[in-house]
Amino acid sequence: MNGPEPDPAASAASPPTRGVAAPHGGEEIIRMVVGRDLDLHTFRPRDLPDLLPEWFLECRRLGIPVVRVIHGKGTGALRSGVHALLPRLGEWVCGWQYPAPDAEGGWGATMVGIRPMVGTGPPGGNVIPG
Repeated sequence: MNGPEPDPAASAASPPTRGVAAPHGGEEIIRMVVGRDLDLHTFRPRDLPDLLPEWFLECRRLGIPVVRVIHGKGTGALRSGVHALLPRLGEWVCGWQYPAPDAEGGWGATMVGIRPMVGTGPPGGNVIPG
């Protein structure tokens, strides 16, 4: 495993949430509650360049340190889109782990470490720092 084990207590805690306007199907805007999990099953790969930075920024503001991005195991289009964007999101992302631990979705999810608002370091590599 490339990152720390998920903390069940942190998963059980309910972090504060805010709504985010997320693109869906081009014109339609839906309202989402930002939290630790981002389920991409209703999104298209073309939505990701707008959705991911906004989601991760809001997670930073809320103090959510790790996000589980659920892309599924299907064709790999969403996973490929997420993994192509992560290296370019160093302002928000400090690392990631794929596949996620089995208890977090395994091959169907990527765990993304969110850079804290206070202090910044160099953009992360490809794993959540331990």
